[in-house]
Amino acid sequence: MIPSLSRIESKVVKNLLAVIFDIDDTFTTHGKITAAAFHSLWQLKEHGLKAVPITGRPAGWCDHIARMWPVDGIVGENGAFYFWFDEKEKKLRKRFFDSEEVRTEKKERLNRIREEVLATIPGAAVAGDQLYREADLAIDYCEDVAPLDRQAVNRICDVFKKHGAACKVSSIHVNGWFGDYDKLEMLKAYVEERWGLDLEACKERFLFCGDSPNDEPLFAYFPHTVGVKTILRFADQMTHLPAYMADRAGGEGFADVVAYIIGLRSG
Repeated sequence: MIPSLSRIESKVVKNLLAVIFDIDDTFTTHGKITAAAFHSLWQLKEHGLKAVPITGRPAGWCDHIARMWPVDGIVGENGAFYFWFDEKEKKLRKRFFDSEEVRTEKKERLNRIREEVLATIPGAAVAGDQLYREADLAIDYCEDVAPLDRQAVNRICDVFKKHGAACKVSSIHVNGWFGDYDKLEMLKAYVEERWGLDLEACKERFLFCGDSPNDEPLFAYFPHTVGVKTILRFADQMTHLPAYMADRAGGEGFADVVAYIIGLRSG
């Protein structure tokens, strides 16, 4: 049993610098951003805490999020890049892991994987947000298609692996890419390059909130992690679980995490 969110100690919360969080089914509820979840981002900002979403969602979405949400930056496509909005210059800034030339070559290889998945796994589809991606291939297994069973999801992963691609299972997609990066490695680069900090030396000042297997590297790395209740869908598939769990799922759970943090810091 994962301990309750309420077990996090006050001294941990008061030392926090930033909240890092997944988006789908962590910050959202049934695909929607609730008023409580979005308000919680403003609460973090008002109380001097940094907020950085870290997601498998595409570059096109991340462009919007970096510009318009009250966040300090965003890591997207499972670590292919980070974006941030330069408030001084009033301009969106982008930092990719690969050059444009390399990304173009990798897209051709991913297209071959896409063709094989669609030809061999009934019910699988290319994710609806694929058009806005720069570096990975997202296969939909339950967002806009009838949910596929675990065996079918594993077969999708097998196709990626057969071609030498990395892959991660989120709550809605199987994301695959060529390269040795992931969410955690790009987050380390973001923290060093944007904030001048060595994440390894100060990771106890971060709290990560997630919900699915593709969040495992961060659950394993950070000492302070929370899963929204959605995590229970995947707990039996995971080696590294969060240290604590919110009582509610999705965005409501995320809002509870922020409310708890703010309450302890204010109290």
